[in-house]
Amino acid sequence: MRIGASLRTAALALAVTLGVGLVAAATPAGAATDLDRYLDLPLVNRDAASGPGGVHPDLPYDAARLRELLDRARAEGIVPARYAALLSQYWLVDATTKAGIDLRTWDPRAGVTPNRDNLIKSYRYYENLQLEHRELRWAGMGGQVGADFGGGLVDFELMGAGYDLPGISEAARTVLGAVRDAAGPQAVALLPAGLSALAEAGADITPADLNHINGMILVMQKNIFSDLMPMHDAYVSQGLPALEEFQAAGLFGPDIMTAWRDVASGDEDRIGAGNRALLRREQQWAVSAQWDQVRAYKGSVGEAITYLSGAAGSPSVAGVVPPREFHPVRMPVTLADGRPGQLTLPLPDWNWSVFDARWDYITAELLPKYQFQVQHNWPALEAAMRVPYEQQLETHRPLLNIPQLLLAAANQLRVTPIDQES
Repeated sequence: MRIGASLRTAALALAVTLGVGLVAAATPAGAATDLDRYLDLPLVNRDAASGPGGVHPDLPYDAARLRELLDRARAEGIVPARYAALLSQYWLVDATTKAGIDLRTWDPRAGVTPNRDNLIKSYRYYENLQLEHRELRWAGMGGQVGADFGGGLVDFELMGAGYDLPGISEAARTVLGAVRDAAGPQAVALLPAGLSALAEAGADITPADLNHINGMILVMQKNIFSDLMPMHDAYVSQGLPALEEFQAAGLFGPDIMTAWRDVASGDEDRIGAGNRALLRREQQWAVSAQWDQVRAYKGSVGEAITYLSGAAGSPSVAGVVPPREFHPVRMPVTLADGRPGQLTLPLPDWNWSVFDARWDYITAELLPKYQFQVQHNWPALEAAMRVPYEQQLETHRPLLNIPQLLLAAANQLRVTPIDQES
């Protein structure tokens, strides 16, 4: 009996061994471990400041391969949170491919000239999404504003090559002098910190400083694309179920899922609310901390450059006032005869890099006026978006006339009695 039992045990063991061998032979070599190595990966490069490429250096860049891995993870019932990096990488590869961008080599730190085509292709993709899907208003507005953004970066690069930085500093000192002459030294202390920083640090800003800040701004541009364009791509490709997988994977929370349901609703009020929520994610979640870092760079240097970017900007969206005309400098002063007065200077009393101030401008000017264009002036908006993007970029070069703009502001300074103010 014991011999028989031993023989039966040995036979069973042999059968199991053969069975395992057959299963192994029927499964592609390394298939199980191949998927395992892509699970639970952190999105270490979700912030593009970490390096070039996708969200993790170990992930493939082939869309078919990524799709195969995702399908296997789904078929095996793996919870989406474990394959979040795979999911993010797949849709990012798909979006960059459609935009014509090589994700593997996309390196914001390389500078403006190497990234010029990526800027153009990014914003062309944004505008195409708006042209093809009327509800995707965040993308359309981003494409329009992108021309101002990209033109500013090109100008910053020129400035980094030595273009008139001393002239900018001298012009800022002229503004401060005009305020001092009109209202006394105490008024100068009440001016925006960025204006004083321009006068103080403008002549000392180096090409290396501008290159560093350009790199940070290009990082922000890639961060926005990498976060929001995969969502847009998934939406137009597979609809809300694809975005529900994003939420299940932890790539965004219920607020953004609600935003996408609003965008897809067909209801004008909900479409507006959904795009506003996406815009807030862009400005707060994606880039707010990095704007703070840029403003804090080398003290007055970062303060000066971030202030300058707002003071010089002239947005492309129809009807939007430039930042320098939105909450311009106004301060109470005492006139020579003792009466109360007000000093007005046509420069912004706020800094674009400060989230609350930026959000105030965006929601008061950019967002409602862009929404109006979509709803009431679509033919003109469509015509503007169909202009080749290279041309859109080149016609929005806001920074080259900065010394002239500052000197004009000094000449337009007004001090008036309070009872004459409207």
